[in-house]
Amino acid sequence: MQTIQANNYPIYFNEKGYEALNSFLNESKYSNLFIIVDNNTNEFCLSRFLPFLETNLTIEIVEFEAGEPNKNIETCVQIWNVLTELGADRKSLIINVGGGVVTDLGGFVASTFKRGIDFIHIPTTLLSMVDASVGGKTGVDLGNLKNQIGVINVPKMVLIDTQYLETLSKKEMRSGLAEMLKHGLIYDATYWGKFLDLKAIDFADFDELIYRSVEIKNEIVTQDPTEKNIRKALNFGHTLGHAIESYFLENENKESLLHGEAIAIGMILESFISLEKGLITPDEYHQIKSTIKTIYDDVVFEESDIEPILELLIHDKKNEYGNIQFALIDGIGKIMINQSVENELILKAFEDYKS
Repeated sequence: MQTIQANNYPIYFNEKGYEALNSFLNESKYSNLFIIVDNNTNEFCLSRFLPFLETNLTIEIVEFEAGEPNKNIETCVQIWNVLTELGADRKSLIINVGGGVVTDLGGFVASTFKRGIDFIHIPTTLLSMVDASVGGKTGVDLGNLKNQIGVINVPKMVLIDTQYLETLSKKEMRSGLAEMLKHGLIYDATYWGKFLDLKAIDFADFDELIYRSVEIKNEIVTQDPTEKNIRKALNFGHTLGHAIESYFLENENKESLLHGEAIAIGMILESFISLEKGLITPDEYHQIKSTIKTIYDDVVFEESDIEPILELLIHDKKNEYGNIQFALIDGIGKIMINQSVENELILKAFEDYKS
């Protein structure tokens, strides 16, 4: 697969990426190398990654506890302290090996340590390959509020090796698939069509589906790196999806949802809103809803859940001047950004989801 050129960094695929990484390490004058992992990637992925490394640099492994609850500033402080104790300086390099939590947090740690040191992403989950590692967004959660603290700062490179997907559960694979579905819905109707019958997909060709998903995200981000305009399209399903994810994360009576599971719900809800606003047809909405519900289990929402979820929308990063802004699909494969939606319509969307 051809290398994808993003804004000021390349995205490599499979073994070509390791060749590029080693050339980069040999040509660059780094003082030492820190590999940030969580306990899962330390156990399941480092054994594949480390043998590919060809460098004389001193390598230190920095591990933190896996999971969204640990994607916070306290974890960053711990890692900053470890980096300091191990002698990291302005010429150190960080390589983040892991899923979206690792690449988001590791990128933020690197972007802020000593006012910024270089970093590279090696995404190991489907979600991080097609979404989190691409586009330069880094950051951590503030309490239960997703990605409230962070900066946009690009890595030196991204290396996508799909062999890491063999370490994932079906649940984690479905989580990443949600972002691929989103890319089709907002940008490429033909690509969306490939997912209408998962049984018909030849998973021997799944690398090509991943490649196209990365390509779509990169094409959007390249036009609008700092999310002033069209990059907001990537938030389809995320305005309500993030609020749902945050609510289930903080509520002891709820089983936490993976990011993609929450976004799948958000895409159904926001597709219904698109329908009600006359942006998509009933047939298009039925296709979206039935396709997503075939892949993801239904989530039960009690009446008492809805109001707290709506309250969380106030903190959405896309809000401007106190107004909640949605990205809605304008027919499959197209998007309308900066759309205001009244609470009554959101409530109606939840009722439809439950039906």
